[in-house]
Amino acid sequence: MELTELINNLNVIQVAGDVQRKEISKLVYDSRLVSANSIFVAIKGYKTDGHNFIIDAINNGAEAIVLENDGIVPDEFFIHRNVTKILVKDSRIALAELSKGFYKNPSSKIQLIGITGTNGKTTTSWLIKYILDYSGLKAGLLGTIANYIGDFKLESNLTTPESSDLNYLLNQMVNNDCKFAAMEVSSHSLYLNRTYGLDFKFAVFTNLTIDHLDFHKTFENYLNAKKILFDRLGENAIAVINIDDENANQIIKDCKAHIITFGQNHSADYVISDINFDLNGTNFLLKYKDQTFQIQLPLIGEFNAYNASAAFIVSHRIGLSFEQILGGLKNSRQVPGRFEVIGSENKKVIVDYSHTPDSLEKAILSLRKLSKQNKIITVFGCGGDRDKTKRPLMGKIATELSDKVFITSDNPRTEDAMSIINDIVKGISKQNYSIIENREEAIKTAIQSADDFSAILIAGKGHENYQVINDIKHPFSDLEVARKYLR
Repeated sequence: MELTELINNLNVIQVAGDVQRKEISKLVYDSRLVSANSIFVAIKGYKTDGHNFIIDAINNGAEAIVLENDGIVPDEFFIHRNVTKILVKDSRIALAELSKGFYKNPSSKIQLIGITGTNGKTTTSWLIKYILDYSGLKAGLLGTIANYIGDFKLESNLTTPESSDLNYLLNQMVNNDCKFAAMEVSSHSLYLNRTYGLDFKFAVFTNLTIDHLDFHKTFENYLNAKKILFDRLGENAIAVINIDDENANQIIKDCKAHIITFGQNHSADYVISDINFDLNGTNFLLKYKDQTFQIQLPLIGEFNAYNASAAFIVSHRIGLSFEQILGGLKNSRQVPGRFEVIGSENKKVIVDYSHTPDSLEKAILSLRKLSKQNKIITVFGCGGDRDKTKRPLMGKIATELSDKVFITSDNPRTEDAMSIINDIVKGISKQNYSIIENREEAIKTAIQSADDFSAILIAGKGHENYQVINDIKHPFSDLEVARKYLR
């Protein structure tokens, strides 16, 4: 694509250097990936600033540089190297606009379904894809566990990738005849404009509880970041909202899309009732107008009734028959690391991604209903370099609701693991906990010391097959470790 055509998509402050007859074949934001005929967009990241690598990008063969920090490299240098300098107000928005133009606006050629909220994004997106697959419709998936183009799996490094990666993946889906894409939308991605310019046909709000305050600083900022998805919807889009959440009205206050609500509140458009679950799955009623549907789901927990209801509504509004939707939910499969049950008759282990106060509370309370009078043992830690305010809250929840708690390391990253554990302990008033920093040792001790018929919840990492220590990923899987000691 010619550079002049790409620049037409941007709100440019200044252009220095020649733009004519320059062919661009690659769009990158990592200077190490620059090659001949590339355009490099300098964006400010968490730890590094792409503006510091402009010279590297030019040396690697970039034809053009997009930047927002003027003066970091003199105009004369760009002209001397025959590299086009493109100054913009916001490099991240520029990256999104360039990506949209470079990949021919792929989100407009597919029914894009965005799911946001503190908890439930992964399960809801997977359930939507299960229903579409069951109905014979080819769909993509973008999210925390993996990305899928139809049945083809790609690794996922971020819940929501950078805008150029998103548009690339959506373009791949379009080229492979996917008609739909279910996508987890994180608050970080909304605030950082990774989803800017995407044409969402549906947006789902699952719930909102405290999380990511290390990044957003206040709950209000966190809420406002989530709200961006709904504020940007067009009038022809559909917003699917969990009306039981106390933040729902604030989320949709400025939304122009058609709003559809669900929840146990009788004012909802789709009313959830009679939720029951055991170790075989969950069943509940969902009423829409004068029709009531009995929904069966192999996933466990009251929270999954909400996830399934959101998936039901999206699928219904896409145009699928009730038979297809109910069949897709009934035949859905376990979402990796989401309340995943393993073990024998006399000892069950549940591996769950619950890493917020709300999700941990819901996981333990679900186990209470399942295990009745049996003991609940919880193994958990908190991630390093993340929201510190939730650590004592999670310590309090775990010890108040469990019979025994083992506090351990999660992904400490660059923090000291014992310092994180000490933060957790600050919220605890009971004496029913032990500290075992080594995560494998904590899981082993919890399983081997548990009485028969106990339920052991291993919380926090779910599907992850690694542990991050000092920014290095070490192989580690809660599921594999649990299976090892159950044997």
